[in-house]
Amino acid sequence: MERQVFHRALGLSLVGGLSTAIGALFVVLNPTPNLKMLGLLQGFAAGLMLSISFLDLAHNAINSIGFLKGNLWFFAGVLFFGFIVKFIPEPAFSPQADPSEKKQADDGGTGKDMMRKHRRQVLFSGIITAVGISLHNFPEGMAVFLGSVKGLHVGLNLAFAIALHNIPEGVAVALPIYFATRSKWQAFYMAAGSGLAEPVGVIAVAYLFPSSLNPDILEGLLGSVGGVMAFLTLHEMLPLAFDYCGQKRAVKAVFLGMACMSASLYFLEISLPKEISL
Repeated sequence: MERQVFHRALGLSLVGGLSTAIGALFVVLNPTPNLKMLGLLQGFAAGLMLSISFLDLAHNAINSIGFLKGNLWFFAGVLFFGFIVKFIPEPAFSPQADPSEKKQADDGGTGKDMMRKHRRQVLFSGIITAVGISLHNFPEGMAVFLGSVKGLHVGLNLAFAIALHNIPEGVAVALPIYFATRSKWQAFYMAAGSGLAEPVGVIAVAYLFPSSLNPDILEGLLGSVGGVMAFLTLHEMLPLAFDYCGQKRAVKAVFLGMACMSASLYFLEISLPKEISL
């Protein structure tokens, strides 16, 4: 059973992690991706995350181990990821060139030197973004594993929400890399590689937490995962959605995502075999 859970979690994390490659394809096929569409996608994924966090993970933890313990585990997850975020660079989706540099670009050697310097800076920012997103994906892989321990129901929903969330992250990595190197393949490989931290997170946590974990501890850990997902959503996903597609559209996308996840929770519960459902 432990091996089955591990293989299930590893497969789901690979799907979620490699979704960054889909984001990279936006850049490979079109160097100036439609940011409004990305904003709507980010808002939709935020709705999925919020629904999982509050209506599934935190809700189940409170029902299973009590209101106080459930909330303590939830906010422990919030504090944990809030601490981690301090050391993770903020991703930048579209590098903005300074207008003064554009003028200098026409002035001969000095302008070319400035453009080369600017490209190096953007390349460095792309690499830092890739490192930051890899650090993000590591705890997401841990979350998928813990969800898979609880059941296929939880693991599937977490992996689906994370996969949608990772598409804009792939753009965040690929766009500056492409801008700096003019190589679509380098941009693609860097973005796809940043998603591989997610299955690494599964492998790491598989050795820390056996699938025969005490049910109360497992519910508490899943409550903490809910806190991590809620913080990630409110701190990063919603602001980006507001910036790229506007507040009204983003809010509609959020509630659409919540409705879809609620429907998914219901239909998975009634369709999955009892031995692998919640």
